[in-house]
Amino acid sequence: MWTNIFDRMLTRLIQTGQLQVTYPDGRTERYGTQAEPSAAVRLTEDATLRAFCLNPELALGESYMEGTLQIEGDDVEGLLRVLLRNARRDDLPLWARVYNGLRFGAQSWLRRNTPGLARKNVAHHYDLSDDLYRLFLDEDMQYSCAYFTDPAMSLEAAQHAKKAHIAAKLRIEPGMRVLDIGCGWGGMALTLARDFGARVTGVTLSENQLATARHRAAEAGLERNAEFRLQDYRDISETFDRIVSVGMLEHVGVPFYGAYFDQVANLLDRDGLALIHTIGNLAPPGAQAEWITKYIFPGGYIPTLSQLTPAVERSGLWSLDIEVMRLHYAMTLRHWLKRFDANLDTVHQSYDERFVRMWRYYLIACYMTFEEEQQVVFQFQLGHRCDAAPLTRDYLYTGRTSAGLHEAAE
Repeated sequence: MWTNIFDRMLTRLIQTGQLQVTYPDGRTERYGTQAEPSAAVRLTEDATLRAFCLNPELALGESYMEGTLQIEGDDVEGLLRVLLRNARRDDLPLWARVYNGLRFGAQSWLRRNTPGLARKNVAHHYDLSDDLYRLFLDEDMQYSCAYFTDPAMSLEAAQHAKKAHIAAKLRIEPGMRVLDIGCGWGGMALTLARDFGARVTGVTLSENQLATARHRAAEAGLERNAEFRLQDYRDISETFDRIVSVGMLEHVGVPFYGAYFDQVANLLDRDGLALIHTIGNLAPPGAQAEWITKYIFPGGYIPTLSQLTPAVERSGLWSLDIEVMRLHYAMTLRHWLKRFDANLDTVHQSYDERFVRMWRYYLIACYMTFEEEQQVVFQFQLGHRCDAAPLTRDYLYTGRTSAGLHEAAE
């Protein structure tokens, strides 16, 4: 029964490219056309067929992890490219569209990142051994989208460019009080303290990241200018000249967008600037991929502009600049995968084959969403005053400072 259902699903789904499937009984079928992209897979168990029929997206990742889905040449990218190019078609079956709508509604209510749940979700991913992350991140351990001013630049150079781009938008001056919400291993905070003379407070919910950030600050002699806390952003009460948050908004959750931007508004000085850097989606709101939230980022959600901008508007903050960065994260993830694969022998010393498959699938699936779907990175520059930032972006690229309204008045 499940074989017949799966066969009908693929016959209807695969209209672009070609997918070759070898079933558990040894029978091989081809779906789609002779055109590229193409992929070939073998399913080794009938239970895997059932799983694909009931929940295809979750089954795809799980069966690859367990080895019951074998991909020819281990070409995960090729398989995902075939599936994504067909799944984005508008003529998906009615049941699939209804199911996705129900999942979106359920996720909005069930994945409420309360302070206690938020800490648990963060620990699931970020409290893995720092040694794992050091194997594929840059030297500064930037675990977010780099900024490729030249596609050929190194990962280290692109991450440096990302921090410089953000710092330029913040227009930091020596002595300014800066809040880093979701400070990770401290790279951004330490850069702002060391290179710009800022007094930075970084908050995180990860004990591992907190320990590493404090250690790095001590090694660099920056303890007085870079303070790190294990603290929820909702519990902060001070005000700051600047606020930066890189890669944290994805963990806030739809029900809390209003509270998040209200808190940014409350903590930001009247003349201040905030820079919020987040993965985003240019498509209408929809359900988050189940495999990612189950195994990689529990409680995570990729927001759309239509979900974020109402919360910004209600906070009273000005949207001074909204930049959409395309494909930069795809290039970042490809660098991470290349480094991870180069260190597989080291990874296998601490993790089993199932974990390695999970991590590789995570990195590949993520860069594929940036290349094949409408996933991007948003940078929101926010402030209480419409003249809190220059009126053009010239200052970011030429070193010239465009006059703001208050500068012109003076």
